[in-house]
Amino acid sequence: MNAKKIYLTKKGLEDLQAEHDALLKKRRPEVVERLSAAREMGDLSENAEYTAAREELAFIDGRLEQLEELLKQAELISDGNHKTQIVDLGSHVVVKIGNKQENFTLVGEWEADPIEKKISHESPLGKALVGKAVGDEIEFEAPAGKMLYKIVSIS
Repeated sequence: MNAKKIYLTKKGLEDLQAEHDALLKKRRPEVVERLSAAREMGDLSENAEYTAAREELAFIDGRLEQLEELLKQAELISDGNHKTQIVDLGSHVVVKIGNKQENFTLVGEWEADPIEKKISHESPLGKALVGKAVGDEIEFEAPAGKMLYKIVSIS
């Protein structure tokens, strides 16, 4: 199997590990206990609590499996510790759009969060930024149309 690398910052990796641990050590045992208690109530065919607990357990087990795969494929990226002036994963980039400046952090797709200005290296803007340097102008296709940005700084 040729597994795709999952790029994560240190914080992103810690967050996934924390979610995995919380599900495995706290939430899953609680649901197993609920399932056991519901099973003791008798008729399982009409037991809503049993059905709900069983469905929640299946969801938790599925998420645990997904997290374990992610953690196996995770590759740590440096987080704002770049010695280079070329945009790469983990770079904090300031761009100028007209008279306005925007700050972005380039992250892997699992950590992308537009609200926090964390953009995926696989997004249209991320692809346009990777490999560029301070002073470079980039043009890319966004949902709002063609956008022109100038890179002001990289850290």
